[in-house]
Amino acid sequence: MDDLAPVVIGHRGAPGYRPEHTLASYRLAIEQGADFIEPDLVPTRDGVLVARHENEIGATTDIATRPEFADRATTRCIDGRLVSGWFTEDLTLAELKTLRARERLPQVRPANTWYDGHFEVPTLDEVLELAAWGSRRRGRPVGVYPETKHPTYFRGLGLPLEEPLAAALRRHGLDRADAPVLLQSFEAGSLRTLASLVAVPLVQLFPERRGRRPARSILDRLPEVATYAWGIGVPCAEVLGTAPGGARQRGRSLVEAARSEGLAVHAWTVRDENRFLPERYRVGPEPDGRGDAAALVEALLDAGADGVFSDQPDTAVGARRRWLEDGRRAITTGAAVG
Repeated sequence: MDDLAPVVIGHRGAPGYRPEHTLASYRLAIEQGADFIEPDLVPTRDGVLVARHENEIGATTDIATRPEFADRATTRCIDGRLVSGWFTEDLTLAELKTLRARERLPQVRPANTWYDGHFEVPTLDEVLELAAWGSRRRGRPVGVYPETKHPTYFRGLGLPLEEPLAAALRRHGLDRADAPVLLQSFEAGSLRTLASLVAVPLVQLFPERRGRRPARSILDRLPEVATYAWGIGVPCAEVLGTAPGGARQRGRSLVEAARSEGLAVHAWTVRDENRFLPERYRVGPEPDGRGDAAALVEALLDAGADGVFSDQPDTAVGARRRWLEDGRRAITTGAAVG
């Protein structure tokens, strides 16, 4: 996949057009030209990995309307935060497969509600099979970019994510250094475990910075991250140098610092709607109207991003095409996949 940098990652598929983390969303992302599709992974009670952004599924499935599951509603402490609802770890795969997906942001993306009730919650195996189908159809690899969600929490329940993920990659012939696969997590411990289990590249995610600068900045952590990861995934503001506290330290930008450690940089997440865009890229007064997300993608590529996560992959693919046609590819010099 050396010729694909910078890459476009279909964030949860193409959730700007279909309910997130459904096969329909991933398929549309492939059809729109995304280089990777991104399933977030959580387990069922019987240890099967499925694609949901969170293990609480009250807002993304119809479980709240299903009387047979009313007694499963509960409150759990997940990574120090109390969350109420229904959880994948309380359902078997067979039970989960009786549910149907719903649009998570119905007020923002009302057109997507037309698809409510149409799609199942997919397993990781089904996502990998879809990527293989997309690769055959396009004649070039469709990459898969799974994220382990709350891995420490789930390991504490006896439902580890890393071993089943590694096993799934082996089943599909994808546990090799040149496979079109990137594995990501906010938890370094999860990535270190994966490093002992698989040969594919790993990406350390960093959260948004709000308010005061954290005790250890991203730049301070890069040398350590480079010992186990191939790249980093950071908020767009970190790439653009607009994050709280300032992005330049010791005279270097984040991208420059990552380059010096041999790390690629992927930016998350570009969404077309004004409410999700920096003010300079908004168009018109409507918060859910379409802004100039393409300009944001081009700015990220100009700043050196090796990849961009997008809720509307067609927007990002088009922006990348124009960026490449303008001859600005030389600016991006990060590591290539494979």
